[in-house]
Amino acid sequence: MPLLSLDDLHVVLGGRTVLEGIDLRLDRGEIVTLVGPNGSGKSTLLRAIIGAVRPASGRLVRQPGLTIGYVPQRLAIDPTLPMTVTRFLNLPRRHPAQTLRQALERAGIPGLGRQQVTNLSGGQFQRILLARALLEQPDLLLLDEATQGLDHRGTADFYRQIERVRRELGCAVLMVSHELHVVMRASDRVVCLNRHVCCQGTPERVLSSPAYRALFGPDTVDALAFYRHAHNHAHHDHPAGTPAPAPTGTTLLEASR
Repeated sequence: MPLLSLDDLHVVLGGRTVLEGIDLRLDRGEIVTLVGPNGSGKSTLLRAIIGAVRPASGRLVRQPGLTIGYVPQRLAIDPTLPMTVTRFLNLPRRHPAQTLRQALERAGIPGLGRQQVTNLSGGQFQRILLARALLEQPDLLLLDEATQGLDHRGTADFYRQIERVRRELGCAVLMVSHELHVVMRASDRVVCLNRHVCCQGTPERVLSSPAYRALFGPDTVDALAFYRHAHNHAHHDHPAGTPAPAPTGTTLLEASR
């Protein structure tokens, strides 16, 4: 049984159809990336999965007992509010100290519990949001453009951490991203969304599909060729099981929420 299944899902907001006819399955252990142009419904789909948006029709079935962790695009914190990382993670309810330590370690930021949230760098704060999402050891981790505002190195480090989390927890990951190197290196499957599912499959299959090219243009062919070159070198130069560094200078998809 899949962790999550969506069948002919429709979402209407303010009288406007935002998503229509969405069919999607998520299985434990896979990383799936949503790509699509502005206004394509990517964030709305995540909100429907967590229950923040009510579908107009269709079926959304979660595996019984499914635990979901969610990392938003951004979260505004009042800079005048004194709050340590530990206190932030304990909202709205307290967690055992060991649970907090384990979440921070899994997010790649051990020892930051006593730091003031407002003193953190952008990359550190995104890791704190990741740690918060990992507190319950989720079966499904949702990331809504969680690296927005990070530089290339910060983005690559963040998604390498996501790969480690997937290996440790065996969870599924569904992420919204506009970074081509993330889609190509970190994803088992890519879903191209434009209110409906235009195409889905392996990254190579999606990038070569007519539906994808119609949305993002023919330049994606060159980007795919660059990826294959960098990908082959990375796997040749690094032993099996060792995370290879993300390609540098990779063309970015002109897509966002």
